[in-house]
Amino acid sequence: MTMARPATLRTAERSTSAEFAWPVDPILSSVTVFLLLCGLVMVGSASSEVSARLYETPFYLLVKHLVYLLIAVGAGGLVLSVPIAVWQKLAWPLLLLSLCLLIAVLIPGIGREVNGSRRWISLGAFSLQGSEFVKLFVVVFVANYLVQFGADVRSSFSGMVKPVAIVAVVCVLLLGQPDFGASVVIMSAALGTIFLGGASVLHFFPMILACLIAAASLVMIQPERFDRFIAFTDPWAHQFEGGYQLTQALIAYGRGDWFGLGLGNSIQKLFFLPEAHTDFLFSIIAEELGVLGALVVIAAFVVLVLRAMWIGRLAEIRGLYFHAWLAFGIGLSLGAQAAINICVNVGLLPTKGLTLPLMSYGGNSLIVTLAFIAILLRIEWECRRQQPTRRPSARRRSNSRSGGYRRGH
Repeated sequence: MTMARPATLRTAERSTSAEFAWPVDPILSSVTVFLLLCGLVMVGSASSEVSARLYETPFYLLVKHLVYLLIAVGAGGLVLSVPIAVWQKLAWPLLLLSLCLLIAVLIPGIGREVNGSRRWISLGAFSLQGSEFVKLFVVVFVANYLVQFGADVRSSFSGMVKPVAIVAVVCVLLLGQPDFGASVVIMSAALGTIFLGGASVLHFFPMILACLIAAASLVMIQPERFDRFIAFTDPWAHQFEGGYQLTQALIAYGRGDWFGLGLGNSIQKLFFLPEAHTDFLFSIIAEELGVLGALVVIAAFVVLVLRAMWIGRLAEIRGLYFHAWLAFGIGLSLGAQAAINICVNVGLLPTKGLTLPLMSYGGNSLIVTLAFIAILLRIEWECRRQQPTRRPSARRRSNSRSGGYRRGH
């Protein structure tokens, strides 16, 4: 006759088995797969006419996107196997690598110019877009900086300015390409991570104001950006000039209505809307799947970002502060890029040249985005194997916001 185990022991065993039931986070992995598959289908639809004209087969760009996707999945698998502590050790070298990539792309003979922008380094059959990888490297750097110098960042304005100034150097190099959109994403993710890391509101908002003034100045100084902004304010008055892409995108929304024209039935992809399979893929989604289909995609991105923030909060509770800041930065970076791309497509922002994460055609973007997802999955996996720290009192939580996190976590 066996003795019944205590109820507390049975409860603990059930909790432990549930905690380790999934090898990776089911919500994050499911929404990622959903967006990848939707993107694969929509890239195939949006690129069919361009592929047929340029490559004599409607499936050329779809097959190429599928190859990029398989490479990105393989790269994500490798990233998933890397402990987060390794990323923390590589934070400063990765920042140096970022600067080297951004400088190299500006050197004639190394950087390749496309559509007036010098953003790519040709590596045979593959073109490396350094700005995509810089997004990842800067997020790692900011997370590590908060761990090393978090007390200074939280206690003084000068302490907060230092990491922002370093990120600003990266953004200046990006503007030399020029790549204004990537600069906005990187700076937004960095500032957001610093704020979530405990920076004072009194210090944070003057920095936001300074960044907004700098961004407005950049628009005013460069004639091309200023003309694009003027076209954005009244696209129909410039529908055959700077407002052409936006007006064609808006026409796509009008055609799609609530339920869409049906998969593959887009009219705007018939050479009316440029970059239909890259920057303006969301407009084709709205045209073929309607407003309801577009809202489903937006909801999926909201779930993705919220899950990233939840993982960051979980790491913070576990006392894994580098993990937490890294998850926050990744969530903010993905959210900022998706939001900017969608806002550009619906006419809420001027055109920026940013892809829709996980969905748009592009090998570099897919590789980096799946690396982001793999790091989030790794953080969540490591958090499940870390015992939660004792919940701090209200007074200690207040102190932590003002610089109470100890260095070395």
